[in-house]
Formats: sequence, C-alpha cells, structure tokens
Amino acid sequence: MGHRGGGDQFGGDGGAFAVVAARSRLGLKRAPGAPAHAVVFATTPAFAVREPLPGIDLDAVTPGPGAGVVLWLGADDAQALHDRLAADGVPITAAPFDGPFGRTFTFTDPDGYAITVHDRA
Repeated sequence: MGHRGGGDQFGGDGGAFAVVAARSRLGLKRAPGAPAHAVVFATTPAFAVREPLPGIDLDAVTPGPGAGVVLWLGADDAQALHDRLAADGVPITAAPFDGPFGRTFTFTDPDGYAITVHDRA
C-alpha cells in the first residue's frame, strides 16, 4: 500500500492528517483505546481517521486522495493556528481571510487532503 506521508500508517509516527493532528499541531488529542487501524480523537462529537482500505494505493490515486473534498474544522484562533502551521512548513493552500465563518484558511496535509480551518460557527 502506497503512503504519501512516510512512516507507518497510524501505529507510530506515520503521515497523513491524523498524524499532523495527533502531534498537536491542531490541538487534537488522541483518545485512549482506539483500534489499530485508526486514530480516534478525544472530541465531541467523535472524530476519527482510519487507514485506507486494503488495496488502496494512495500514490496511485489521481489527481490525489480526497480530490473535491475539503474537511472543515473549527478552531479557537484560526490565525494563530495558521501562523504555527506555516512556521512548521505545512503547505498553506488558501491564505487567511475573513469570511462568514470568521477567520478562515486552508492547508494541505502530507497526503494531499485539503483541510479548512475557521474560528466562528
């Protein structure tokens, strides 16, 4: 199975959005007792990211995994999160702007998924 982010998928220090989040860049904490094939976050409502299904090669997916899908997450301070991610070298695909959901920006995770962050519901 191909993997754009490198490392093992979820058990250790693998790639993907789950690992970016698990490393607390997004302030998400792992919940205890998650199954081996997923990272479950201690959030309400529950949020989890699982490894790709058997036979899925992320390196072969074109134009990329999640094409046409954007995950939106709320944050207490989108600008501060943007600044931390940018300083860490995370690719920013839409610079911060003020919109109907407050300060908003989009970054790309190591697997190519677009993650949009906003700070107003």
